Amino acid sequence: MGTVTLGVSIAVPEPYGSLLQERRAGFGDPAAYGIPTHVTLLPPTEADPALLPAVEAHLTEVAAMAAAFPMRLRGTGTFRPVSPVVFVKVVEGAAACSWLQKQVRDAAGPLRRELQFSYHPHVTVAHAIADEAMDRAHEELASFEAAWSCASFALYEQGPDGVWRKLREYAFGGGIGSVPVQGSPVDEPAPSAP
Repeated sequence: MGTVTLGVSIAVPEPYGSLLQERRAGFGDPAAYGIPTHVTLLPPTEADPALLPAVEAHLTEVAAMAAAFPMRLRGTGTFRPVSPVVFVKVVEGAAACSWLQKQVRDAAGPLRRELQFSYHPHVTVAHAIADEAMDRAHEELASFEAAWSCASFALYEQGPDGVWRKLREYAFGGGIGSVPVQGSPVDEPAPSAP
């Protein structure tokens, strides 16, 4: 049956999400349109499709423990030379993101995994492209700023085409947003599979 590639993230809302996605594409990042603009809580993780019900139950529990919090992005940073990434900084809400990602990756849960690097919440705007384009992204988005109230996170699956698609959104406090996305595999009776 193989595996599926799952990720958990906080979406950057409109109009900021589309704006940053367009800018990322404009810097020449070929992955820009396949990755919704987000703050990662769980990086791409291989999983058995049969575990999806357990994953969904776990994420429902994590979301039920959380409350909405202010998120603010401002300015840019980079992980170069360690990793070829330019990002927009999370200047408010980072502690809440760190708490959430620890709960998502809980050692007793179905999404437990070690991270390659220490967790640092951010919004990627350029990844593994030419240095000149990375420099442009760093400079041109240095004055970018956005703020919103974060009240949910979502489970995504990466398709064979490399595109990430939302399977389900989880509202904090177990609220109204905790419903499957229409037509997603989680609507089907048998576990299938991002």
